[in-house]
This record gives sequence, structure tokens and C-alpha cells, in this order.
Amino acid sequence: MTSSLVPSPGRHPFRELVRVEALLFGRSAAGVVWTALIPLAAVVVLGAVPATRHPSDSFDGRSPLETWLPVLMMYEFLMTAANLLPAVLAGYRERGILRRLSTTPVPPSRLLGAQALIYLALATALDATMLAIAVGCGVPLPGQFAGFVLTLALVAAAMLGIGLVLAALAPGEKAANALGLVVFFPLLFFAGMWIPRSRMPHVLRDISDVTPLGAGARAVQDCLDGRWPAAAALLVLAAYAVVCGVVAARRFRWQ
Repeated sequence: MTSSLVPSPGRHPFRELVRVEALLFGRSAAGVVWTALIPLAAVVVLGAVPATRHPSDSFDGRSPLETWLPVLMMYEFLMTAANLLPAVLAGYRERGILRRLSTTPVPPSRLLGAQALIYLALATALDATMLAIAVGCGVPLPGQFAGFVLTLALVAAAMLGIGLVLAALAPGEKAANALGLVVFFPLLFFAGMWIPRSRMPHVLRDISDVTPLGAGARAVQDCLDGRWPAAAALLVLAAYAVVCGVVAARRFRWQ
């Protein structure tokens, strides 16, 4: 494993590291399926059923497709940054790969950067694909596209921060997987996966507003509705990104 991470002559070390890590991720069938196919399939199914493309009073005048699109977009960042990333990094530390990397031209910090780039780039590409499918099925383009891009950037930063905190706290790969599941389902619930935010009781919606994915789904929905995302939602996302980033930087162990 470690020998494959040593860059080939004439290649930039970081680009080579990104290439190798991307190949390793591509060989993980479970990661690819859970990250890519499930949310994409959900958008395709919602778009293929005529009833889910039409506005409904049950969803505040939005279609079910438009209601669940922000949640599925948040799912991508949650799965990649908060579930897959911690397990990989904790597993590398548990097997001593991070320690051995310190003896190569590639410092361990570049591995973290390569992992973040791969997972966040994948989530961004999948979100763009889902948005294109949804638009093709009648969902309007975000009326505030700059706010839409800003929201996704903050969601990515918040999820990356949470993922690094999990990787810092987990002693090994199994523990990272367990911690990821503990975080995964509550965050997805408050994003509106099982109960759309528009149908949540006020107490649940208030809690949702201060969770990273709840705030992200709220901000994305604002952009789809043609409004600039709520300042409170953006502040929540920024706070998670900053606080989790600081905690991860202080607690992360390379060996």
C-alpha cells in the first residue's frame, strides 16, 4: 500500500496521491453504490413518476421531487465526508500507513488533502448531476445561483469538519464506521429524509434549523424558491465548519 503512494518520477506527488486514492476508492463497490447510485436512483424515480413532479398542498405548494431534492443533495456530502472519509483515515492510522508515509516524499497531511478533494469533488459532481436530472423533470433552476453555490460550499466544509472530528476520535476503522452511523441517521432525519421539513412539528423544525444538514436543506430550498438563503442557515453551516475544523486540528492523530 505505502509503496503505491510514492509518486512516480516526473509526476507531482500530490497529483499522484490523488490518482492512487481515487483508484482505491473506485475499487470499493459498496462506497460507490451508496454514494452515487442510491441518491441518483431516487431522483430518477421521483422524476419518472408524474404525481411526484406536480405541486402538492401537502408540501407547501412544491412537488415531492422539489421537496426531496435538497435532502438528497445533502445526503451526498454526508455519506462521503462523514461516513467514508473517517473510516479510511482511521483505518490508515490503525495500520500504520500514516506513520510510514512520514518516511516518503508524501507527508501524511497531503493524504488528508487528497481524501478531502476526492470525496468532496465526487459529491459536487453527483449533486450537479441530480440537479440536472431534476431540472429536466420540471424543477426550476435555483433562482439564487450564487447563494446555491455558497450553500453547497458551506455544507461541504461543515461535513468535512465533522468527518475529520470523527476520524480524530475513532481509534480504528470499525470505531469510525460505528461513529459514522451514530451521526448519519440523526443528521439525515433532521434534513427531512423521512419527514419533510415543511411537515415537521415546530419543535422538530427548530432543531432541524440548528443541525448542519437541516440548515443546508433550508438554504438550498430557499435558492430553489428564488430567495437568497437565510442568513441564520448560512451562519449555522459556517459555525459547524469552523468549530469542527478547530477541534479536528487539535485532536487529529497521525499515529
